[in-house]
Amino acid sequence: MSAGSVASAARIGPNAIVQLAEALRALTGEARGAQLFQAAGLARYWDAPPQQMVDEAEVLRLHSALRAEFDAEAATTLAREAGRRTGDYLLAHRIPRAAQWLLKRLPASLASRLLLSAIRRHAWTFAGSGTFTARAGRPTWFRIADCPICRGATSGQPLCDFYAATFERLFRVLVHPGTTVAETTCQACGADACTFEARW
Repeated sequence: MSAGSVASAARIGPNAIVQLAEALRALTGEARGAQLFQAAGLARYWDAPPQQMVDEAEVLRLHSALRAEFDAEAATTLAREAGRRTGDYLLAHRIPRAAQWLLKRLPASLASRLLLSAIRRHAWTFAGSGTFTARAGRPTWFRIADCPICRGATSGQPLCDFYAATFERLFRVLVHPGTTVAETTCQACGADACTFEARW
């Protein structure tokens, strides 16, 4: 099987599409959001959001269209809002209440290690055919090689605000409320991987 067919067969959780749709509805309105989904060739998802894992190629098309259809500031705002909403979804539906209760009561250094372990175990749901690695510490860092959000893009600034905002939301709620997550290297800028640092 070729690398291209592996990439096209890889799947990602639907939040990368669903929560961007919700961000668009909230910040730009129905018509503008529907137009973006049409431009990405994903009009069917606008009124009928996916409920199962989706082909990572669809996620790449949608986030590429976002950057093409909006200026850099607006695209960043929308991607970060989609990431924040994804974090909220995971807190509401995917991370057990007991685990959340425990993490919030642990010292930040220990809570971050436990949360990072859980993120590693579930990386297949958001990294697709990319490779996720991470290291606990101050700062904590995450790395996605062959990132499915910016794959093939060229930019003078990092593009993976969706991931940064998702990580930031989880860490702010479960580790430390002052956490900030920044993308420090991006494949779109010529790096070999997209790297994110969480600091608190």
